Amino acid sequence: MVRISNSLVGFLNFLTLLISFPIIGAGLWFRLHAATECERFLQLPLLVLGGFLLVVSVLGLIGACCCVSFFMWLYLFVMFLLILAMIVFTIFAFVVTNKGVGEAVSGVGFKEYRLSDYSGWLQKRVENWETWRQIDGCLKDAQVCAGLEGLAGLQDSQFLAKNLSPLQVLLPLPLLSGCCKPPTFCGFQYKNATFWTVPTAGLKSTDADCKLWSNDQGKLCYDCGSCKAGVLATLKSKWKVVSIFNIALLVLLIIVYSIGCCALRNNRAKMHGGYYPYAR
Repeated sequence: MVRISNSLVGFLNFLTLLISFPIIGAGLWFRLHAATECERFLQLPLLVLGGFLLVVSVLGLIGACCCVSFFMWLYLFVMFLLILAMIVFTIFAFVVTNKGVGEAVSGVGFKEYRLSDYSGWLQKRVENWETWRQIDGCLKDAQVCAGLEGLAGLQDSQFLAKNLSPLQVLLPLPLLSGCCKPPTFCGFQYKNATFWTVPTAGLKSTDADCKLWSNDQGKLCYDCGSCKAGVLATLKSKWKVVSIFNIALLVLLIIVYSIGCCALRNNRAKMHGGYYPYAR
């Protein structure tokens, strides 16, 4: 008789098998119909995730429902590697996102962010041309600066007093500006939230970010160091939410792994014509 642990493992893997199909389908859709850089970036992760769920689910189903110990061994081995990888990833993510805290600025409604405040590993990732090209494509697709058009009628002091997200405005002291406005140390003159001009006396700084700024809504300061710092600031804030999900998922995987171990004992007991009194 198939025991409870085998039934549970089979049921859970049947659910993950069903989930894998729409994930693979989404990956294939992006592969065939991707129109933007961000959509092209999503196709590979979706295909890998869907394929992984499909293979693991089939191993679990055959191992648990058909009582095939070899497939159950493979299933548990993959689950063990997944649990180990989740633990390593969670610890690593906490370490690399631990650094980097925005500094409050007197008289304005937002904080300053510096790329140098973040871990060297994260800095290298966003400074890599290929990586940033994909992130830049996603930022433009998401139109992160579109909200500033609604603030175009504000005066300079009113605009600076607004409470804006890290990706909308970053006002650093020495090096950084934001994705959607030029760095303040450059000395651009504020006309409205979406348009800044060079003063007649010229810019106050020769920093690379000052040269990268453009009033073109398709360019703005997306290539500036401040924008990269804004991405990292947002990543850090979102990671707090993701970490809760990761820990919950890790606990679930450990429970499923434990149930799978019981199912393996059941398979071995059935194969030898006996039973283990502690198997369920």
